[in-house]
Amino acid sequence: MEINKKIAEALNSVRERNPLVHHITNYVTVNDCANITLALGGSPVMADDINEVCDMVSLASAFVINIGTLNSRTVEAMIEGGKRANDLNIPVILDPVGAGATAYRTEVAKRIIGEVKLAVVRGNLSEVKTLYGIEVQTKGVDSGEIIDGNADEFTIAKEIAKDFANKLDAVVAITGAVDIITDGNTLYTAHNGHKIMAKITGTGCMCTSIIGSYLGSVDNKLLAALAGITSMSIAGEVAYDNLDKTKEGTGTLKSKIIDAIYNLDDKVIIERGKINEE
Repeated sequence: MEINKKIAEALNSVRERNPLVHHITNYVTVNDCANITLALGGSPVMADDINEVCDMVSLASAFVINIGTLNSRTVEAMIEGGKRANDLNIPVILDPVGAGATAYRTEVAKRIIGEVKLAVVRGNLSEVKTLYGIEVQTKGVDSGEIIDGNADEFTIAKEIAKDFANKLDAVVAITGAVDIITDGNTLYTAHNGHKIMAKITGTGCMCTSIIGSYLGSVDNKLLAALAGITSMSIAGEVAYDNLDKTKEGTGTLKSKIIDAIYNLDDKVIIERGKINEE
């Protein structure tokens, strides 16, 4: 319950500070990422040209790098923007979408990790395993191994997350049916969300944007990552609960997720948050 109160305080901080969150994200979900950032209380900007990225990052409170739709032009902007953010102590979050799907995608994600100091890495189990150095098979950017909270795989995933976080000196967040969030020392598992969220493209990208908003508002990067994931997962639950199951589906669900983030408050977080410290 105490950690839920800290997340609620972090939410209030976002809404008081209205952090500018600079994204270089993918064109499939860019509008959703902008809207979810606004709904939480942040202010999104999506500048991806290398000629202005450093100037724009300089104005921001956090920098989100999402490799969902890669091209060589934006890769260089990601790197330069990340380095500029590092120079100014602006936190950077990486969403390594589809790492492991192609050699190029994996190479780019590893290059970013090698050249930019990250505050948070958020991905699914397959993506994090790939960056950690374990070879995995993945079908595409929305495909990933499922974390089963009762399986040996869950224990292994926690060990990978902690070791990887220590190597990067960053928070590693693995999202799935059960979410794992760790800074290499403290580890949280979060148990909110609904399986229907996997039927919508962009829930992971939106979650990363929310984490970026928290990173721009609180000094504790572990709390920021946990708050972002918990907020998104609770919103998914609330959105599903509010669906008219007789005539509404995933299109309406996405709108209701954004509504749920907009209406998120202390009471909802404290009542619904299902978080364990391990």
